Amino acid sequence: MRIAQTAVQYKIILPDVYDPESVYPAVVVLGGGPQTMRTIDSVLNRGFRRLAETLGYIVVAPAAPDGDLFFREGSRIFPAFLDTILQEFQIRNNRFHIAGPSNGGIAAFHIAALNPEYFISVTAYPGYMWQPTSAKLDAISHMCVFAYIGENDTYGWHEEMQREIEYLSSRGTLARYSLEENQPHRLATLAGANAARLFNNFALTDEGCRQ
Repeated sequence: MRIAQTAVQYKIILPDVYDPESVYPAVVVLGGGPQTMRTIDSVLNRGFRRLAETLGYIVVAPAAPDGDLFFREGSRIFPAFLDTILQEFQIRNNRFHIAGPSNGGIAAFHIAALNPEYFISVTAYPGYMWQPTSAKLDAISHMCVFAYIGENDTYGWHEEMQREIEYLSSRGTLARYSLEENQPHRLATLAGANAARLFNNFALTDEGCRQ
């Protein structure tokens, strides 16, 4: 699609049994690294595709426009991109979950903070708020927030991620930090069948996101 004179490539995953008149929960998935369509394919194939199809989720996965990362200039396509998706599909409560690994996790926090009315949960595995401020963290404090990082991750994001989750928890947010034992930056504990953990978290939002 074209958003603000910018061509946006994206993929949509639909449930195996899809009825365009029915309402579905939806997840915006952002890729890691350069956030190209290749990284989108990787994150979808590592866990999201099959579970979304079988559990009845719509997944929307855009690539960074013109190579601009989503926590930088690439954020310009939001919220217009989301509005277009909402016009085409019946999304539950007109709100999305947003999730991603690495740069995708950073971008998920950033996009959710810029457009808080569109999201019900944020998941980074790993990831943290880009250029964090109290105002940006407060903007996502009504959402459920889930952060995962490998015990052996060499990027050193552990303290920042834990600090942000503790801040959100102090504001009454359902916010959880998970240190994944013996895992590197790329988490096998959230891939394949293990990606069900992500969808279990999405389902938690039905019970509310306040502690």
